Amino acid sequence: MHAKKRSFYGWGFEENVVTAEELGWFERAWSDLFQIDDFDPAPMPRESEIALRSPRVSIPAALEPFCTNDKYDRLLHCYGRSVQDLARMILRRDFSNPPDAVAYPRDEDEIRAILDWCGGNDLAAIPFGGGSSVVGGVNPPTDERYRGTVTIDLKHLNRVIEIDTTSQSARIQGGVLGPDLEDQLKPSGLTMRFFLQAWEFSSLGGWIATRAAGHYATVYSQIDDHIESLRVVTPAGLIATRRLPTSGAGPNPDRLFLGSEGTFGIITEAWVRLHRRPKFRLSTMVGFRDYEKAVAAVRTISQAGLYPANARLIERDEAKFTEAGDGTDELLILSFESADHPLEPWMNRALQICGDHGGTWDRNTLAEENSQRRGAAGNWRDKFLRGPYLREHAIARGVMRDTTESCITWERYMQFQTQVKEATLRAIREVTGRAGTCTVRFTHLYPDGPAPYFTWHALGDKPKLVEQFWAIKSAASEAMVNAGGTITHHHALGRDHRTWYDRERPKLFADALKAVKQRLDPHRILNPGILID
Repeated sequence: MHAKKRSFYGWGFEENVVTAEELGWFERAWSDLFQIDDFDPAPMPRESEIALRSPRVSIPAALEPFCTNDKYDRLLHCYGRSVQDLARMILRRDFSNPPDAVAYPRDEDEIRAILDWCGGNDLAAIPFGGGSSVVGGVNPPTDERYRGTVTIDLKHLNRVIEIDTTSQSARIQGGVLGPDLEDQLKPSGLTMRFFLQAWEFSSLGGWIATRAAGHYATVYSQIDDHIESLRVVTPAGLIATRRLPTSGAGPNPDRLFLGSEGTFGIITEAWVRLHRRPKFRLSTMVGFRDYEKAVAAVRTISQAGLYPANARLIERDEAKFTEAGDGTDELLILSFESADHPLEPWMNRALQICGDHGGTWDRNTLAEENSQRRGAAGNWRDKFLRGPYLREHAIARGVMRDTTESCITWERYMQFQTQVKEATLRAIREVTGRAGTCTVRFTHLYPDGPAPYFTWHALGDKPKLVEQFWAIKSAASEAMVNAGGTITHHHALGRDHRTWYDRERPKLFADALKAVKQRLDPHRILNPGILID
């Protein structure tokens, strides 16, 4: 049985994972959306048709056992998986800036050897987990000050090393991908329960480095909430923090690497908090005719100490597009889960709050096991999880489907979402010459504000798609920051968000980060252009 091979230009593996039926459904949906009869999809790229630039550096003999300049490996590590990344690969066949070598270290000593080689030879070093970045976080830099680029893929650091069932935590290597992590935890009866859309093709180290957000809508939403300690290999040496539930002893050193995106060091291990696997679940879907009342209901739930596992408020147009609704109601997917106790009191109180704000629901669904996977909620869930697999097929047809997400306090939310939607829709019309769509849902909730997630669709001109995408994304990003939100809640910064991140962070703080960079990475080899110039 041969190992599955990742697609070098798209999501998932080389085997065709999108069925003809599934693609047909989306083509019909896109046709209805843009009022066109048919599409003329561009063919997908083939490895044999691409001529790569020759490697600019030679791999030292000592590193050859775990480094390669094989064509496929270099192709796979050219880009992340954003719309513009896919457009460059599929529509332009642009693989003009591949890494010169790809390293697959098996331990920390080999990582140190790679960093030493890069530091002594002016080579940029790009940490790589699952490669699912949608913000230019793993793309080789174009800076001419570097003689070459080495991508450091951590796929061999993929073990759960130790499980502490008493404290409900585990010591795990940074390169493990989501499914493999959960498979290794399963015999213990514990779970990290950190499921995100890119779960299949993203790593623990990547979640930490990008401050990812996972399954839970409340309480355990951010990766920050799961970290007990870290091991990080930097060009200046190893940093290993003490494993503790919490500490008041000065600034937390783990926080330096949360969100660092590979600019200070490579995360090799982490002790993370786990959960017992849930035995009790309750889910339902609540409809609201009035959007502001729906928002008020969700805000009240978020401030009531009920802590639902899922509380996604989906705008009616998105619900209709994904066949979760008929377009008449705003929909709230609401669920609770526990390993310890039945959940009826929590659900009943949440539904009472919804009812107070005009919400209605089907009480029969509350008794169904896994009701969130069936019916309208199941339709939305399936379309959400399959979204990344359809992206390359959308791009091949000139369809841009992308998301921008933020976080904002409750009292500013209504004006915020209006400004972002208006700016995005205006940009789509100006850039493409036709109308598009922009909808919003909540992904995560906090007592002081929601994380709104905007999804937009536009039909572009394939030869100009990269520039059109960037113009629309820039307009949406500018609107989010101007309206007081953050440039990202969980999609990271990468190179794509640097402009707005520089405006969001205090200048003196940026100067402090530069000083840290100088101490930990004096040759400035790690992921240049991310966080710091």
